[in-house]
Amino acid sequence: MKGKKHTPEQIITKLREADAELNGGAPLASVCQKLGISEATFHRWREQYGGMKADAAKRLKELEEENRRLKRAVADLTLDKQILKEALDHLGNG
Repeated sequence: MKGKKHTPEQIITKLREADAELNGGAPLASVCQKLGISEATFHRWREQYGGMKADAAKRLKELEEENRRLKRAVADLTLDKQILKEALDHLGNG
């Protein structure tokens, strides 16, 4: 089950809060609980957004979404091409 989506700005804010808590000596488990995220999510976010500023993270998310949109468009066009090819083959044989 997927949890709620966080914006890049929210993620960076939570990572900064986590860093402050961790630097203060708080254990990771309690920091994650306070932020409402799992330790796995914390590590994934740290890997993905570690040294980023909010604007860079936002741009990354925008590019990832554009990439998903373009992949869907390519898949749709590929399917359309396949359908047209099959229709032409059927007309040629019929």
